[in-house]
Amino acid sequence: MSNKPIIKVENLTKIYKLYDAPIDRLKEALHWRHKKYHKDFYALNNISFEINTGECVGIIGKNGSGKSTLLKIIAKVLTPSSGAVTVNGKVSALLELGAGFNPEYTGIENIYFQGSLMGYTKEEIDKKVDAILSFADIGEFAFQPVKMYSSGMFARLAFAVAINVEPDILIVDEALSVGDMFFQAKSMAKMKSLIEDKKVTVLFVTHDISSIKAMCNKAILLENGCLQAFSEASIVTDKYFKTRFEHENIIKESIDNDYNNEDFLRISNFQRIQNNKASFSNVVLLDDNNKVIKSVYLGQSVTLRCYVSVHENIHNLAFGYHIRSINGVDLLYNDSILQKYNLHNVSSGMEFVIDWHFKINLQNGMYNIATVLSIPINLEVAEVDMCDFIPIAFQFEVHDLAKVYSYILADSSLKVTIK
Repeated sequence: MSNKPIIKVENLTKIYKLYDAPIDRLKEALHWRHKKYHKDFYALNNISFEINTGECVGIIGKNGSGKSTLLKIIAKVLTPSSGAVTVNGKVSALLELGAGFNPEYTGIENIYFQGSLMGYTKEEIDKKVDAILSFADIGEFAFQPVKMYSSGMFARLAFAVAINVEPDILIVDEALSVGDMFFQAKSMAKMKSLIEDKKVTVLFVTHDISSIKAMCNKAILLENGCLQAFSEASIVTDKYFKTRFEHENIIKESIDNDYNNEDFLRISNFQRIQNNKASFSNVVLLDDNNKVIKSVYLGQSVTLRCYVSVHENIHNLAFGYHIRSINGVDLLYNDSILQKYNLHNVSSGMEFVIDWHFKINLQNGMYNIATVLSIPINLEVAEVDMCDFIPIAFQFEVHDLAKVYSYILADSSLKVTIK
């Protein structure tokens, strides 16, 4: 392996001019004294680092921190305002869904089009087409214009092309998040094999920190366009979580009569189902000190507190919650019917605080909490009168500062019998 870095970034800065109104751009161009009508926004601000051949580097940071801008400059899609980027190798970039594809071309035609942009001859692409189509697995759609493709099919073809053109540098910017779970797993396995064989240098942007820890040997942390850390992946991700935990963990004190919380009422409207018989007026996640938290560490004991208001007399009111992945997959569930603890003979005007106590045994990532209030009618056929169902009542993030966990921990017992 050469000692020469394959990517070298020196004092890189990218500035965008922000105007309050479109006409201000014209005013600035025509002003005889060159009056400034814009504000400078530093998407990247004087950052420097080097990446060696065969390394896999994850790039993390909050939305707007400059991650995508950095990748686009390395891929030569954008030009820097100042500084320099030196790239010693062929780059294959998967930046945005369908970027570089002609929507009028078929899948096959776009394969040849992308190959020609990377400097391959038709004969060279002929040898790769079968492998690309096999990996993409889009069937007869390969002969249809890509404007007819779903987002998942777009992702399949784009990644298949990017991974099979034998690049020296592979750049992936969240593009795999739209693919189905099986394709994502296949893509991750392919990337991991290339990384382990030291064949390709990978730059990888994702909000899935567990993937960064599992796949990357180094990571870059960006904040407001500035380089905050560049080191081993575990060190950088820990720094990222500690920073977020310190700033976001304690949001406000929880008070006993926290009904009709305005923030909750605003976020809970998404696909909410109500019949005005009973409703949630707030849902929060609390730590042991009764403080609202949105960052939770693995194994932490928490309380899910639900504030309930009753609007008419109800003989039997059931309640429950789901914890879901950010993609809407149910992971955990509990309700008062399972616990044999429904609210009986409640009257209009009554208010309740319902506390669910449990430990967070979930892998790193973002999660949604859905909550439900219902009146059971016939449980044998799951017939209920839905009083209030909120698909996104609260969001939280799980992280672990000490270890890497790739799976949800199962709450199970163990027995070994020796014969």
